[in-house]
Amino acid sequence: QVQLVESGGGLVQAGGSLKLSCAASGLTFSNYVMAWLRRAPGKEREFVAAIWWSGGGTIYEESVKGRFTISRDNAKNTMYLQMNSLKAEDTAVYICAARLRGSRSSEYVVPEAYNNWGQGTQVTVSS
Repeated sequence: QVQLVESGGGLVQAGGSLKLSCAASGLTFSNYVMAWLRRAPGKEREFVAAIWWSGGGTIYEESVKGRFTISRDNAKNTMYLQMNSLKAEDTAVYICAARLRGSRSSEYVVPEAYNNWGQGTQVTVSS
């Protein structure tokens, strides 16, 4: 049974930083594409960033490029999201997601393409 557990969320002022972690178990971590999604109040779940199973490729949603960095440590079965220059509009529940690697990388930005999710961690940015 796949389990994904997020941590590191909290309250931060605009311009500040947070680092989220996602600890994975019950899967061969190095075979999975990992992603961060987020769900803001009153909005649909949206893609934030994804990282290839080897860590050799990453992709970001346009609004977080240059501010967020996704990374992973396959030896620790853990994924990270370093968030800098946070803005009020980044306020959301951040959700860790996983899917088996596939040949169609265009799917990696689609939230519905992931079939394993964590419970999420709240990030609140005060302006």
